[in-house]
Amino acid sequence: GAIILGAGRSQRMGRPKLLLPWNATTVLGHLIAQWQSLEVRQVAVVYAAGAREIEEELNRLGLAANDRIPNPAPERGMFSSIQCAAAWRGWTEGLTHWILALGDQPHLRTTTLEALLQFGSAHPDKICQPRRKGRRKHPVWLPEKVFAKLRDSSESNLKDFLEAHAAESAGFESDDVGLD
Repeated sequence: GAIILGAGRSQRMGRPKLLLPWNATTVLGHLIAQWQSLEVRQVAVVYAAGAREIEEELNRLGLAANDRIPNPAPERGMFSSIQCAAAWRGWTEGLTHWILALGDQPHLRTTTLEALLQFGSAHPDKICQPRRKGRRKHPVWLPEKVFAKLRDSSESNLKDFLEAHAAESAGFESDDVGLD
């Protein structure tokens, strides 16, 4: 399953980044279509509960209501959205891996996402991430056993969570400037 994290406040942009135009659609529309084109079994969007503009865009894009994860406390930061996704009961039965994708990375090449899926498939028990110039980047591939730990994690952010599970991690180098 692919999780698009989109509950941020977007204060610097003056409006939700996910609603900015991108090619013939919006950033959100592009991200959903990109993950769907990669044939992941389920694409879900985490958004701030009550974010009417995002809900309207999800309606316009035709994303099913059962693929939407409202975050009731987005002010707690991105990790709260990740924990909402990990605790969510709407996942398609039989999923074994999840990808945490940032809502503000529409410029990532599809080939980079394909490489992540291939690398993750080759390392199914590992947390997998692309690296650029040796630094871990998003999106992040998580096996079920690690994804489940997110629900009740006492870590304060994803970086700390991933560092606590460093022994379970693997990465591959990418030249995609979109990772920056």
